[in-house]
Amino acid sequence: QVWQIRLDMHLLNHDGNITDAASIAGIVALCHFRRPDVSVQGEEVTVYTPEERDPVPLSIHHMPICVSFAFFHQGTYLLVDPTEREERVMHGLLVIAMNKHHEICTIQSSGVVMLLQDQILRCSKITAVKVAEITELIQKALENDQKARKEGRKFGFAESIPNQRITAFKMESAAVDTNDVEEQAGEIIAKADPPSEVFATPVLHTPGTAQIGEGIESSWGDLEESEKEEAEEEEGESEAAAFECEKVETEDTSTLRETKTGEPIVLSDSEEEEVVILEPQELPRKTR
Repeated sequence: QVWQIRLDMHLLNHDGNITDAASIAGIVALCHFRRPDVSVQGEEVTVYTPEERDPVPLSIHHMPICVSFAFFHQGTYLLVDPTEREERVMHGLLVIAMNKHHEICTIQSSGVVMLLQDQILRCSKITAVKVAEITELIQKALENDQKARKEGRKFGFAESIPNQRITAFKMESAAVDTNDVEEQAGEIIAKADPPSEVFATPVLHTPGTAQIGEGIESSWGDLEESEKEEAEEEEGESEAAAFECEKVETEDTSTLRETKTGEPIVLSDSEEEEVVILEPQELPRKTR
């Protein structure tokens, strides 16, 4: 029989680099967790309550810590622990998970940057230093918590409330001075460089789509292949119908008239022609 451990994390505050924060929070929670003590005699399993026996910690052999690196200008600049604003403009992200023994547990790369071997080695060296620092902080926090529990002092969430550790990133609202906004805006516009090119009218690339400047041609206005084929077929049918109407109008002025079986057909032409009376099944729809 085994224990099943489930770890759920809820974000209270987000200012970027959730991966590193979640990895630290998760590993600390697993190190801090205590399970009930168990004894097994044959097939009989006894789970002891905390009053009967002290809970025991999990068997955690090492603590993998994630360190994230943000790359800018196609990898020219490197930044550790990016904020939420920095993540918006970064070109690539590299996450390395490592323990204090310099063992790499996982590497994840994302973005549009192709990293070189030297860049990855540099990041791994920085990761080793950061992981050693974070692991030491985690061990000190766990020791302080265990010491506080033995002495009967406040610990955990109760200790964090009076010190405002949970709400440390809370920012008070500040009034914004809007008296000289127009003057500042005028100065900024005056110092700014004029645009390189000015387009008087928008460039219409496709029907129903307009763009300012050349840019990249949009395909939103293009029809699908099936729609194009249907449109071409409809256009061909309408042209054929128009051509048929025009052909009928240009025929000679002979009057066409259908008659019943046995009745003569009166022709409007001055010339007399021999009329042949056909059976109903052989009678054509139209006779000149």
